[in-house]
Amino acid sequence: MFKKILIANRGEIACRVIRTARKMGIRTVAVYSDADARAPHVRMADESVRLGPPPASESYLNAELIITACKETGAEAVHPGYGFLSERESFARALAEAGIAFIGPPPNAIAAMGDKIESKKLAKEAGVNVVPGYLGDIATTEDAVKIAGEIGYPVMMKASAGGGGKGMRLAWSETDVREGFEATKREGLASFGDDRVFIEKFIESPRHIEIQVMGDQHGNIVYLGERECSVQRRHQKVVEEAPSPFVTPEMRRAMGEQAVALARAVGYYSAGTVELIVSGADPTGKSFYFLEMNTRLQVEHPVTEEVTGLDLVELMIRVAAGEKLPFTQDEVKLNGWAIENRVYAEDPYRGFLPSTGRLVRYGPPRGRRSGDDVVRVDDGVFEGGEVSMFYDPMIAKLVTWAPTREAAIDAQVDALDAFQIEGIGHNVDFLSALMQHPRFREGRLTTGFIAEEYPEGFHGAPADRQLIEDLAVLAAFAAIEADSRAGEISQQLGAHTPPPPIRVVRIGGDSLHVQFDGFEGGLIAHVDEGEGRELIGQWRPGQRLLKASIDGRRRTVQIARAGRQWRLTAHGASHRVDVLPPHVAALTGHMIEKVPPDLSKFLICPMPGLLTALHVGEGDKVEAGQPLAVVEAMKMENILRAEKAGTVKQVDAKPGDSLAVDAVILEFE
Repeated sequence: MFKKILIANRGEIACRVIRTARKMGIRTVAVYSDADARAPHVRMADESVRLGPPPASESYLNAELIITACKETGAEAVHPGYGFLSERESFARALAEAGIAFIGPPPNAIAAMGDKIESKKLAKEAGVNVVPGYLGDIATTEDAVKIAGEIGYPVMMKASAGGGGKGMRLAWSETDVREGFEATKREGLASFGDDRVFIEKFIESPRHIEIQVMGDQHGNIVYLGERECSVQRRHQKVVEEAPSPFVTPEMRRAMGEQAVALARAVGYYSAGTVELIVSGADPTGKSFYFLEMNTRLQVEHPVTEEVTGLDLVELMIRVAAGEKLPFTQDEVKLNGWAIENRVYAEDPYRGFLPSTGRLVRYGPPRGRRSGDDVVRVDDGVFEGGEVSMFYDPMIAKLVTWAPTREAAIDAQVDALDAFQIEGIGHNVDFLSALMQHPRFREGRLTTGFIAEEYPEGFHGAPADRQLIEDLAVLAAFAAIEADSRAGEISQQLGAHTPPPPIRVVRIGGDSLHVQFDGFEGGLIAHVDEGEGRELIGQWRPGQRLLKASIDGRRRTVQIARAGRQWRLTAHGASHRVDVLPPHVAALTGHMIEKVPPDLSKFLICPMPGLLTALHVGEGDKVEAGQPLAVVEAMKMENILRAEKAGTVKQVDAKPGDSLAVDAVILEFE
């Protein structure tokens, strides 16, 4: 077994590998860019080596620097994590030439599966179902239009070396192909150094299901069940679960056997994932097709670990050291249900735009393991740290396990209620809304789920009457506690008088009267003079979490002052709440409403990013929907379009400018 390994990655996956290595008694070496000098993975490792400046091309993607770090520290092996160099054949070969073990598959397998065009040809030869499409080289937009027409719309354009949702465009018409083909090539070149694009038929009502495989260097290959990864946004996975609510034991066996056959055909060992697209319109599950094979550890590997009881990182390390798999296919058992939500630095209330900046507050839910459920947080950030524009916007992975799917979903909702993030935009509310969505809970999933259920964007999860009234009770309780604390400040004029136990709470368009009566151990709350409900809880001003029980219902609410209002966040939505004494509430109708300024004549940058293209100039007339500019953020191109027809009066930015959020790009007459 290795005595020391280097982790050629950053963030949560580097921390994840270090934890397992530590458990195995293996010393670890972290590498870092200047942007990550204070990162958790650097502090966790036994040693650390600086690579270079923040851009990945000058640090984490520089194979020579990493090999030099191995030689300087005496690291015998490298775990690449996912992304960066994890699927680069040249890196695996360079390590082998330097006498350093690669904790991953052999270089020839990486090469065979890393090229999406060639991998589909190999899959077909191995007897694996493949999606109909054109696998040749497509040189021009005109060629792409012709090929797409022959295949039949809708089609998917994909960068040959792509992954992680980058370098993909769905085209429903010739216009989409003309607009998206060159962008797909550019994204492929920028992210993967390869601008080749292929086109394949888009399977409608598709489910994205993947099979986890694990092999050793002695010819043993097994599959470890499937993961359902259909809940995606812009081809980027958001929610993953194991097993899939759609897959039957017969489907699992058929998919697993094809995945193993493909792995065997390329001499595969270590952890790998065969991704399949499954037609949700076919209840037999026979219509599944090979998409690609990821020759690395997947982001979503924890859900497989939770239902199998295996540590995939440990297995990868042992396989790289030459050990045999310690189990056979018949010994692989699936137990319970696991769900993973990806917590991203993006703002769902603003069209999921990337958000970068300082994590002013970071308080993940407390991890736990019991026979009833598991809450697991895999992260690599810290309070006070920065979410950088240079890397992936994932903050953490929240994983829950329970004996049933419903219980695992409920555990997610509870944990998300307690997930505290401030300083940057994040998608915690959106994830909670997904977990509560009736269609998700029923398991009726496709890769179009988010686009279909949120066509007008996300505006918060709907709150039922019970939740609204419970939040009103908690807001009134917090306001009275805050007033009581304020009255205890020393050296005030006059004697302290306790605040009256009644408040008018305005929330969600409702105006509710909440009055409290005391009882031993808690309070009785009356809403609009209705039947009393028992409130048991403790909270002090300044605390961000209010945990309480209302008639036995557990409520975890994030609470904070927002000017004169209170902001309560729970169950997938933030609510701005007015909490007023009755005599003050009676006077608020006389307040003049503040009208927000009209910004419709400006094209405003919706995110921090790089202005890569500007399609119009001063005096140009534009039509609604016309592309105006392209802003690159988090390695993704975002096309900004005109919301209405007009004439450009003034241009305030030029290509190459780094723009802040809300920066004015141009102004209309």
